[in-house]
This record gives sequence, structure tokens and C-alpha cells, in this order.
Amino acid sequence: MASIRIAGLTKSFGAKAVVDEVDLDIDDGEFIVLLGPSGCGKTTVLRMIAGLEQISGGKLFFDEKLMNSEPPDRRNVGMVFQNYALYPHMTVEKNLSFGLGSRPRVGSRASAKQEIRSKVADVAKLLDIEHLLEHRPKQLSGGQRQRVALGRALIRKPSVFLMDEPLSNLDANLREKVRMELAKLHDQLAITTIFVTHDQVEALTLADRVVVMNQGKALQIGTPSEIYSSPADSFVAHFIGTPGMNLWTLPCRYPNGLSAPGDGIDDSLGVQLGGSVTLATEFSDVLDEAGELVTLGIRPEHLRPVEEIKSPAAMIDFRIESFEQLGSHQLAYGYLGTSDKEPGVVQLDAKYRCRRGEHVTLAAGFDDVHFFAADSGKRLSGPNILHLDIRVNA
Repeated sequence: MASIRIAGLTKSFGAKAVVDEVDLDIDDGEFIVLLGPSGCGKTTVLRMIAGLEQISGGKLFFDEKLMNSEPPDRRNVGMVFQNYALYPHMTVEKNLSFGLGSRPRVGSRASAKQEIRSKVADVAKLLDIEHLLEHRPKQLSGGQRQRVALGRALIRKPSVFLMDEPLSNLDANLREKVRMELAKLHDQLAITTIFVTHDQVEALTLADRVVVMNQGKALQIGTPSEIYSSPADSFVAHFIGTPGMNLWTLPCRYPNGLSAPGDGIDDSLGVQLGGSVTLATEFSDVLDEAGELVTLGIRPEHLRPVEEIKSPAAMIDFRIESFEQLGSHQLAYGYLGTSDKEPGVVQLDAKYRCRRGEHVTLAAGFDDVHFFAADSGKRLSGPNILHLDIRVNA
């Protein structure tokens, strides 16, 4: 196995940097997921680690050995591609053993063949495809093809396991099953793994840590819990979660005519949207960072009917315009107060009787309210917030 260190990793095509100075330390045996929308640079990072893409800038280390100029066959990585890349004319057994046959032999031809057969048998047993060894890819289901692709990468006993959107071609039920198998496989083998996906469910269920990327940059690196509970900026907040976090941009001011914190005894920040909003807090220099606007973020599942929250930190008037029944719960879509400019969504119990045009008072607890700078999207909420009393009225 291997630890990986990435320092300022950059990939440019002409003047455009598609990967922009990414820094990342990966522990030996860790499962890392690169998560982001299409075109964010995550696959390019993976290909640079594999040696399939030339590095434009920065450094890549395996166990503190510089790998920038090492060819792919000297990196001891196993890679699984989105399209499986199986040889259609070969049996499963031949697909699994193909890479081994090109390696230098040690000992007689007969002993080398026996060693290859033994490795194929071990991997086939591990992935439960022993009964498929004489089949060809066209005779296999999508899940079976995926297992063969995994086996072909694993049979080389790589130090690093790289997977590029390996589940995207599977249907929803099969994707869930293979995802569980991947997690179990990693627990068994403890191979350093880097997994690329745009699917946040895959990221949050598989990863030890998630790297959220956008426009070539690593916006946040953390455990699934950290990414979900404390998003570093408004992009991460909205990208993570199904649906993503509600983000409402609010004009803000200091009450009592104060121009900045420290001008008087009351350092609280006043926020207004449509009707009236008041925010009582020790906000320190937030207004200086945020300018005249601040973005309020609350996840749909953290907004509850006001009677269900004992000590609400935020209370909002929400106008329901449409809703979806999803079995265990329902999603209600609408707007804040009377405004048609601040749309949102709330997750409600399946038994709640939604009516179009209905105004409901929703609340959220202290730990479920987030603030971001409206211009940069940078997270503002943190230890400087001592108390919240937010009210958005119709």
C-alpha cells in the first residue's frame, strides 16, 4: 500500500488551468472520494495520479517518492474505468489474467502459468465470479462486468486503487448493491483508494474523506459528516444534500443606526427580507466581510413546523406552491413570505397535509442555521455567533 501527497497539483491546457493547485495528503489505506460536477477537474486529477496525464505544475509523491516523471507501469496502480474496458473476445479468465501475462517471468513457463491461475482463482473467489470464468463480457450483466473490471485491477495487487465513475453505468438498485460490495472490499484489502464521482450518495457512503471540487479547485476536504454539517462555502452547501441547502440572500444592516461593530454597546446585526428579519448575535466583523448582503442557509430537512422545534433560532414564513410525495416524506416547494425571488424547499412528514398557496411557519434550531458571504460564498457562521433570533415574516 502507499500514502500519497499532492502539492500544488496543476494541469493546464494553454492558458486555462483545468486543475488549479490542488493540495491533498492521503494516508496509507485511506478511501478518498473526489466529488464534483462534470468538468470540475476530478478525473484529470485521477489521470495525473495514474500517469495517464502529464502534470503541468506541482508535485506528486507516493510514500514520499516523487512520481511526476514515472511512467504508468512504474507506479503500481490499478485503475477501473467508467466503461469497464473489457476485451469482448476474451473470457472472464483471460480478461483477469491479461495484464499478468505481459510481466517478466520468474521460473519455468509452467510455474508462471500456475501462478497466474492461482491469482485468477483468488480474485474470482473474492468477487464471487468463479462461475463466470468461461463467459465472455457480452454474456454478463452490468454488475458482473463491473466485478470483472475490479478484479482485473486488483489481481496486480496495486499499491493504489483508482476508480473513475465506476458505478455510473449501473441501474439504481445495482449501483447500491455494488457500492456496498466496494465498501466491504476496501475493509478487507485496505488498499489506498481514490474514487471519482459526481454522485454525492456514493461519496458520503464510501469515503473516509471527501474532496469537493469545482472549476479545478478543491473547495473543501473533510469527512462526510464535516462536509455535510459545516460546508466551507455556499457551493458546497448547495451541492451536498438531496435537495441541496436552501440559500437565501438577505440585505443586512446594523440596528440603531450603528455603522460597524464597536460603535456602540449593541453589536447585533439586523437583516431584512421582504417583511422583517432580526438577528441578535455577536457577529464581530461579518458585515465587513459580507458587504451589504449575507446569505442565509438552512437544509430542507432542518426546517420543521414551528411547534416541533423547542428553541427555534430561525422562524420563517413559507408559501407552498407545489409538493412531491416520496413515500417516507414529501418535499414542499415555494417561496419565503410574499416574495417570488427567494425560492426554497422543505422536507415534511408524509402525513403533513400540504395545500398549494398555504403559508406555514417553519423553524430551525441554532446548529442548523448557516451564513455565507453573498459575494464570495465563504462561510461566515462559526464560534463568533452566540445567539440567533431570525424572523422572516410575510
